[in-house]
Amino acid sequence: MPAIEASGLTKVFGRRPQRGVRMLREGADREQLQREGLTAAVIDATFEVKPGEISVVMGLSGSGKSTLIRMVNGLLEPTAGSLTIDGQEVTNLSDAGLRDVRRNKVSMVFQHFALLPHRTVGENAAYALELRGVSRAEREQRAQEALGMVGLGGWGDSLPSQLSGGMRQRVGLARALAAGTDIMLMDEAFSALDPLIRKEMQDQLLELQSELGKTILFITHDLNEAMRLGDHVAMMRDGRIVQSGTAEQILNEPATDYVAQFVADVDRTKVLTARTVMERPVAVVGPDSGPRAAHKLMREHQVSSLLVVSRDRTVHGLVWEDDVADAVRQGSEALPIKSDDVIRVAPDTALAELFHHAAASRAPLAVVNQAGRLEGIIPRVTLLSALSPHQSNGNHGDAGADSGDDTRFAPAGAL
Repeated sequence: MPAIEASGLTKVFGRRPQRGVRMLREGADREQLQREGLTAAVIDATFEVKPGEISVVMGLSGSGKSTLIRMVNGLLEPTAGSLTIDGQEVTNLSDAGLRDVRRNKVSMVFQHFALLPHRTVGENAAYALELRGVSRAEREQRAQEALGMVGLGGWGDSLPSQLSGGMRQRVGLARALAAGTDIMLMDEAFSALDPLIRKEMQDQLLELQSELGKTILFITHDLNEAMRLGDHVAMMRDGRIVQSGTAEQILNEPATDYVAQFVADVDRTKVLTARTVMERPVAVVGPDSGPRAAHKLMREHQVSSLLVVSRDRTVHGLVWEDDVADAVRQGSEALPIKSDDVIRVAPDTALAELFHHAAASRAPLAVVNQAGRLEGIIPRVTLLSALSPHQSNGNHGDAGADSGDDTRFAPAGAL
């Protein structure tokens, strides 16, 4: 069950907003509604946020993203459509029902911190718990724990005015964590921070998410931030969601010219991962194969090295052309395996982290999963071509299927 699910969510401002909804359903656009004194802020938004994921909604000013999150947290009532949070329909809830949802199911991190200046950092972090009626001892303990999570242990007795902007935003994040809700809504939460602090807050959020597994709906106008944080990204324009998917899908398969232009300048090295660009090796050799078998494969496929891979796709090392040729001349039956010459990278490693690895070896990088099994390889030319905005995924990534009887990486001499 989705943590958040919206269907046909629409918000029209102005007199007789239902008339605007009817006009939209009949094919009218935003400009036509404006001539009637109506503003269509969000139009027919349908999306879901799965439990434990960071879902990012991004768009430029006026795209409707902030209106969308205000409907999710109950600050604005939708003109049309339905919205459920944790399986509960909230579209027509009473004021008391909405307060209960905001106190117990969702917490909010605001762009401009929204701290109470006359209260201490600890009291600010515990504020949501105070509204919920939690005892003082418990809320102080939970606030202290949350402040420790965001690196503000020992700052509980300070006032917000004594903190930097980045530290104040950490207090806002601690307040949301202390509330203990499974769902967090973050509206341009890092936009007011300078680039360095913003990067630190992104790192902090990703680290906390890996530990706590919260469900996060994150609003931003920054494409690089969306691509870096989002498990799922929805792009908005003129009130509508024009494309949604993973960061890689949006970057490599833009649905419209608008999206293509939007992502043209994104730093692909920080979005694409090893899994995105890896390819299947043209050949591998088994650890029990001899130098002659390896030499034959090298000549057939015009490669200067081969990965040594067992039947279960465990990587043992690699062999080089010169070493194999020497072994053949000497009549040796043992493969000259260099176990330390293989550079292994995890499938989720960002491209930006792969270049120094690629520079350190003439052989392709080996993409290896947590079980130590080979999922694919990344030759230097593939890594460089991935930087092009016109590079598509092609068949990259399908080499990682972990099927027990898959023979794509079956080593020579082992079949």
